[in-house]
Amino acid sequence: MAPFSILVTIDANYIKPLKVMLKSLFVNNPGQDFRIFLMHSRLNPAEVNEIEEYIGRNGHSLSEVKINDECFSDAPTLKHWTKEMYYRLLAFKYLPIDLDRILYLDPDILVINPIHTLYNTDLSGWMYAAAYHDVLLATEINRLRFREYDIKAYFNSGVLLMNLDMLRERVNEQEIYDFVRKHRNALILPDQDILNSLYSQEIKKLDEFLYNYDVRYYRYRHIVSKRKLSMDYIINNTVILHFCGKRKPWHKNYSGAFHSLYKHYEKLALVS
Repeated sequence: MAPFSILVTIDANYIKPLKVMLKSLFVNNPGQDFRIFLMHSRLNPAEVNEIEEYIGRNGHSLSEVKINDECFSDAPTLKHWTKEMYYRLLAFKYLPIDLDRILYLDPDILVINPIHTLYNTDLSGWMYAAAYHDVLLATEINRLRFREYDIKAYFNSGVLLMNLDMLRERVNEQEIYDFVRKHRNALILPDQDILNSLYSQEIKKLDEFLYNYDVRYYRYRHIVSKRKLSMDYIINNTVILHFCGKRKPWHKNYSGAFHSLYKHYEKLALVS
């Protein structure tokens, strides 16, 4: 069985959450090989070695994608955002040319069920596959911020299946830089704003309740769905839980519906 290719982009502050995310991925996909592509610019050799040894102990492999200072030399940056905001949008430039798809995963997620259906999603004619969180107020605000781009849905970029062949053909790096220069005062989540403004029509919609479940809305979704989206349903069906927002389950004083589950995988990650 060919390995699944997973892309992650982190700095040193996210090594521990990355290990937890990867542990959940490995545990819930027995028999599947993974090749983890670690795209970074600021990790030191010891930190990369730590991650590589961890992945190796779990039976999988790491490919380092080191971004040098010369890369993105023409890219505009923002006050609170470095050139790393372009990594997932332009990763195709730095990944092996024979790789035709890759699944990007944020480190603030848990993979709690097998991922093969997501990974093997048919991308014919689509640049990406992603989910959007259908929260009315947020959706309307994002549409208004970039109304000239006719955004029908504002997709979350934390789980992003990429059609690398099409991205190599269609994505214009200069177009991305021009967009940032034009809208620098309106950008809130730059990579996500770019993705949706320039490419939302090229994104295949994924079921958010299966592949990018925003844990902040568990109680709300439970009620609105007339209890269909129960804890039992999520544990048995949802593939990816996403701890969106500023409050993270590894922070002190965090409380949320899935905090105990996160702590379970955190403990597993610490012992292996």
